[in-house]
Amino acid sequence: MREVEATGQTVEEAIESALSQLNITKEEAEIDVIDQGKKGLFGLFGGRPAVVQVKQAIDPVNEAKDFLLSVAHEMGVNATIEVKRDGRDVEFNISGEKMALLIGKRGQTLNALQHLTQLIANRVSDQFITILLDAENYRERRKQTLTNLAERLAEKALRTNRSVSLEPMPSYERKVIHTALVDSKTVDTHSEGREPNRYIVIAPKK
Repeated sequence: MREVEATGQTVEEAIESALSQLNITKEEAEIDVIDQGKKGLFGLFGGRPAVVQVKQAIDPVNEAKDFLLSVAHEMGVNATIEVKRDGRDVEFNISGEKMALLIGKRGQTLNALQHLTQLIANRVSDQFITILLDAENYRERRKQTLTNLAERLAEKALRTNRSVSLEPMPSYERKVIHTALVDSKTVDTHSEGREPNRYIVIAPKK
């Protein structure tokens, strides 16, 4: 973390000096006033300057982005990341070559990277941040796959008149299944198990 100590005739002057040295704005800074300073007699004698310590605040989203780029590099992937922020919801869209390495089988690698990236962001954030990781529009393709799966398994549950259990999924993927069948007049859905092995059960309505 970059930080400087600066002086000035006033606190504001000292702060401006520090911000200029760090080349950041006041919104990007953490400011600690060490000494308010004191005006001298007739503005000349017995005074002392104001002293502040200013450091660049850590942006949790940038920390998470840097972490993700570092991991991608170690995996041999030259990636670029587009960041979309909506309050505390952040979406990272990754593009580049070898995206299959970052996605993994059924998105398992992507899900693991998302979990780690969110941990990195919230380690330095004073508010909880939710991060969604996507690569080459994988999430939308996966959503369509899950919706189709939900419809097929709902038909199976009705045909056999027995409950059908799906494989464990992260919460946002379970939500896709629930949403796909929420208006069904023939089947119900509910989740069972504990994270990270929580899964959905599709059952015929009684």
